[in-house]
Amino acid sequence: MAENKNDSKLFSEFPPVSTEAWEALIKKDLKGADYDKKLVWKTMEGFSVKPYYRAEDLKSIKSTQALPGEFPYARGVNANSNSWLVRQDFDACDGQDANAKALDALKRGADSVGFVTCASCEPSIEGVSKLIAGIDATNHEVNFVSGCNSRKILPVLIEAFKKAKVDIAKAKGSFDYSPLTAFSLNGKFCVDQETAAQRTLEVFNSGQALSNFKLIAVRGDIFRNAGSSVTQELAFALAMGVEYVNWLTEKGVSVDDAFSKIFFTLGVGSSYFMEIAKFRAIRLLWAKVAEAYACKNCKPITVHATNTIWNKTVYDPYINMLRTTTETMSAALGGVHSFTVLPFDAPYQKQTAFSERIARNQQIVVKEEAYFDKVVDPAAGSYYIETLTQSVINHAWDLFIKVQDLGGYVKAFTAGFIQNDINTVAAKRDSSIATRRQTVLGTNQYPNFTEVADKKVVTIDAVTKHEAKKSADAICEPLIQYRGSQALEELRYKTDVSGKRPKAFMLAIGSLAFRRARAQFSCNFFACAGFEVVDNIGFKTIDEGLKAALAAKSDIVVICSSDDEYETLAPEAFDKLKGDAVFVVAGDPACKPVLEAKGIKNFISVKSNLLETLREYQRLLKI
Repeated sequence: MAENKNDSKLFSEFPPVSTEAWEALIKKDLKGADYDKKLVWKTMEGFSVKPYYRAEDLKSIKSTQALPGEFPYARGVNANSNSWLVRQDFDACDGQDANAKALDALKRGADSVGFVTCASCEPSIEGVSKLIAGIDATNHEVNFVSGCNSRKILPVLIEAFKKAKVDIAKAKGSFDYSPLTAFSLNGKFCVDQETAAQRTLEVFNSGQALSNFKLIAVRGDIFRNAGSSVTQELAFALAMGVEYVNWLTEKGVSVDDAFSKIFFTLGVGSSYFMEIAKFRAIRLLWAKVAEAYACKNCKPITVHATNTIWNKTVYDPYINMLRTTTETMSAALGGVHSFTVLPFDAPYQKQTAFSERIARNQQIVVKEEAYFDKVVDPAAGSYYIETLTQSVINHAWDLFIKVQDLGGYVKAFTAGFIQNDINTVAAKRDSSIATRRQTVLGTNQYPNFTEVADKKVVTIDAVTKHEAKKSADAICEPLIQYRGSQALEELRYKTDVSGKRPKAFMLAIGSLAFRRARAQFSCNFFACAGFEVVDNIGFKTIDEGLKAALAAKSDIVVICSSDDEYETLAPEAFDKLKGDAVFVVAGDPACKPVLEAKGIKNFISVKSNLLETLREYQRLLKI
């Protein structure tokens, strides 16, 4: 292409700036503040992220030199587009109803459907035929999310396809056969390890006729829903995939054939760029594994993705739509094969026609209106995302090697290594939510003040993370699936069903700026427990404020003022209240020891552990 002289002249007016020059200017602007503490982000994945990246950061990243569709596939498996399949999953207990919903979804923009069957369902040709009736399996994917039960469905589906005169060789879809998932979630195999391996071989053999079907699922999403980091999800998913490859190859299956029937399901969380990097990383990592096995004709990895349940909420649930939308964007930009959007009401009820439609349309908008499917590897060349991808690759691979050194997935899980590693990160994430270092909108920050859960609706998970116990016959600790907001939701739900709603009154007085800021902070704080909050513009005197508080029959009175004024105003209010309500000081003033010496015990601030503090107020108010 001919050089644009105008562009050349324009850019010549902006001479290049070296990294050293940038760093010097940044340090000058920091005025002596610690560079790392102020600007470097320490991720849950175990590595640090710099405030900016430059072209020189990409020189050592070899994967940037490969084109989309080329090994090691970090830039995608498709050289022509970024298209993915819009998939929706349906409860298949009622076959006729599930079929009707699936056909409707396919008419309204879905490309792929999944049927979720229960473990107790005994498949029959008649039942499976009802499920797939009218679905062109050569044009749309048909997937079965059935766990160990898919072993029984597989031969029945083949017969149902034959009965419907479907070209089996052209039919597309997958089976979620994953005994290692059941092992991880239960702490034991449904049978025993050798039988599980043998059954995996049987699934492989019986599904050979379905040449366009994936048969064995590597479920990385179970790690994310236990609170893992992105690198842990990838590392342990790789280890699970390698375990399946070993099971099959040790029983005579060729390496190429073993790899051809395995696919990955990964969860998508709210860390937008990290998730994009993750999907780019997993393709390279699995290609690296295949290369280590000397896989000659291995096709690129197939990745299905769905939103994690971990970061979804029961209260203010419509916010879940925002979460799943950005997560859909991450998955699309990362280059997944197919994606299932979790309906916004999934944490507390069976999906409705409305939530199903919204979930489907979220993907369709991203694809058809935002054109996310048009540009191949849209993240390419981004110094930040390319470097982030490489960091994820390096740390996930190192952790994967640790698992292999322990003898592989089953041995590492049996020894508790995988659970302990995830629990360490999950505990940090739980603490971040409890202390509000991580915001969960509508739960630990900016809750809907008027929302009250209906007692008749089961809104909180039946088994909490802390209540879950290992069964008597389990050989190791199971991987607990839970939601990060769950503990705070249980706290608020306890208030909602208690029959009384405590009232927290803001006694705003003194400095206008401080009293408004602290009143708003305190309202948000107590509303997170489902307490009624009464905000006020301000009072001229303590007597005026206390009169209003007692007239309102307040259970808690929160004095909101400046640190300097607390030393005189707080003791006055405390003494005049005479214990008629719980007295709280909003803030962490320097005079706190003086106030404590006068009998004031309760303080709330940004340093407070929201969860533990609100539990204590529930105890004081006998909830």
